[in-house]
Amino acid sequence: MKEIHFTPTRTCSRQIHILLEGTTIRQVEFEGGCDGNLQAICRLLVGLDATEAIQRLRGIDCGNRGTSCPDQLARALQSSL
Repeated sequence: MKEIHFTPTRTCSRQIHILLEGTTIRQVEFEGGCDGNLQAICRLLVGLDATEAIQRLRGIDCGNRGTSCPDQLARALQSSL
């Protein structure tokens, strides 16, 4: 198991914690951010391959910030592969 702790930029969330088994996502937790939406995203990602998650989440924008919590999660996954 590989633990990833990532500090996002330009988002409401303060920290992203990811647990990978090989390239399979086993757990994702956000500190801060839109609680209900992020809980849903975390549950939907469990069991998904990290490469697939990156493809689905990369480039999502929130409030014209040029990034979002899902985009930052994709960046965290990409930096760990």
